[in-house]
Amino acid sequence: MKFTREEVLAVAKLARIEIDETRAESLPEELSKIVTYVQKLAELDTEGVAPTAQVSVEAAPLRPDTVRPGVDKARALAAAPRADSVGFLVPGFVDES
Repeated sequence: MKFTREEVLAVAKLARIEIDETRAESLPEELSKIVTYVQKLAELDTEGVAPTAQVSVEAAPLRPDTVRPGVDKARALAAAPRADSVGFLVPGFVDES
């Protein structure tokens, strides 16, 4: 399936996505390749394959929980933009400097 520049810009406008001029030139070809690939996947024979609603992992491989040395307090506080003798100082509000 081929997309035109105008179609891409129209969909971007509907989705409220800003696209600069350089991307507007390359996106139609990129989207066309993606849709062609998805259409190719649709040709696969999935007879007898149960639909999957969610993929879950029964058990994830975990690393051993071992104690390792960390950074000492003085070194960590020395690298902080703001700190006192107790710990890091952070703004009380997001817009506070």
